Amino acid sequence: MPELPEVETTLRGIKPYLLKQRIARVSVRETRLRWPVTAEVNKAEGQQFVSLERRGKYLLLKLEQGGLIIHLGMSGSLRILQVLKTPDKHDHIDVELENGVCLRFNDPRRFGAFLWVDGVMESHVLLRDLGPEPLSDEFTADYLYHRSRGRQVAIKNFIMNGHVVVGVGNIYASEALFMAGIHPQRAAGRISRQRYEGLVAAIRDVLEHAIRRGGTTLRDFVNSEGAPGYFAQELLVYDRAGSDCFQCGAPVRQKVIGQRSSYYCPACQR
Repeated sequence: MPELPEVETTLRGIKPYLLKQRIARVSVRETRLRWPVTAEVNKAEGQQFVSLERRGKYLLLKLEQGGLIIHLGMSGSLRILQVLKTPDKHDHIDVELENGVCLRFNDPRRFGAFLWVDGVMESHVLLRDLGPEPLSDEFTADYLYHRSRGRQVAIKNFIMNGHVVVGVGNIYASEALFMAGIHPQRAAGRISRQRYEGLVAAIRDVLEHAIRRGGTTLRDFVNSEGAPGYFAQELLVYDRAGSDCFQCGAPVRQKVIGQRSSYYCPACQR
């Protein structure tokens, strides 16, 4: 599913086309997403985009009054069309601008979300209890160290918990833990402050690099221009079970942790 780098890539792709532009029409062809798309989305018509932001894996499209919260779910994408085309089967929603540009929401599995919000977006139930952004100044080794004390949960599950830190999904958690040399099953409360320094740096590095590479495409993700992300070509352990570790040559292992496939090197990660 699209994770933080893919959502950030999407945001950077659509922002230049939408910011300060006015919406002419919202066309909804399929309302049955993760949560029903309501007629309230039509309140966006006639309004101008005043800011476009990301919070975790959510896109916040703020208008003059209210705005839209969009989640790409398992297979969703947003594409910019400068010439309107006949919608395909899974093109569920169009946001048409007065200048002729169209923002098209595609979601084959319909696990995404397209929600209208009247009030302050950050107070919405989906956003208000989220942890800090991993690329923000609030995300530090001291923060993780103090949050983890007494916790027996596996470190991989701990850093994937959106109440602890947002946007560190399965792919990037596996990659960051490998870079930090930490076994994904190690109890979060048994990791030292010094090792958390390395983990915070690894999380920042892997996310920033993935954003520069346009995200990771394993199955469905495409950016706002319909192009895949290229970070998949540089994965160190994720989806490499049985292959040699790039650092030591030992076979990369796969294990289910917290109902998610995890990849690690048994020699490099302790």
